[in-house]
Amino acid sequence: MLNGFIAFIRKQGVIGFAVAFILGGAVAKLISAFIADFVNPILGILLGAAKGLESASLSIGSASILYGHFILTLIDFTAISAVVYFGIKLVGLEKLDKKD
Repeated sequence: MLNGFIAFIRKQGVIGFAVAFILGGAVAKLISAFIADFVNPILGILLGAAKGLESASLSIGSASILYGHFILTLIDFTAISAVVYFGIKLVGLEKLDKKD
């Protein structure tokens, strides 16, 4: 498995790998901020949660199920996945994975 990784680094280049890693982290932060700052308050208004969707919970006895936070995390994951998918399609990077 390590040999495959080394071959990948040699073929694709360490710099390209590092740039993609850094840009991926930056895009994830940007989308997470968009979800937290725009989507959460709008969904909170629509669903009647005063502090946004993240504070939505279901209390059963002394336990509290924070379903709002889970929904926001799911929206965040879906948005990041969609941006990565369409970004790869737009740039045409899926062609790099094909065998020579």
